[in-house]
Amino acid sequence: MTKIIIRTDLAPAPIGPYNQAVGYGDLLYISGQICIDPATGQLNNATLADETHQVMKNLKAILEAAGRDFSHVLKTTIFLTDMHQFGAVNEVYGSYFTGEYPARETVQVSALPKFVNVEISMIAGK
Repeated sequence: MTKIIIRTDLAPAPIGPYNQAVGYGDLLYISGQICIDPATGQLNNATLADETHQVMKNLKAILEAAGRDFSHVLKTTIFLTDMHQFGAVNEVYGSYFTGEYPARETVQVSALPKFVNVEISMIAGK
């Protein structure tokens, strides 16, 4: 099997030495996404809902660049800086899935890149 690098201008460029996503066999590993608007390079974090929607839009763009959509997602990891925000993030996150949901874990962390409130990574199948 060959490793395939996935890149799209419709999601933020990596801010470090990593790729937006890597495909290997039938699996797609998507790096954690934060609320950077790829059109402006600025954070879209006026509200927690705005922030979470931007994260999900970035993930959607990467999935689509790899020929997939949210129905292909097998597992997600949500990183929050405040677990009290779980309900608001969960409401936005859940609106992007129809039918079956992926496996998931949600973890509170002390800080995230650019000091945002939420970061989400995904693993998708074919």
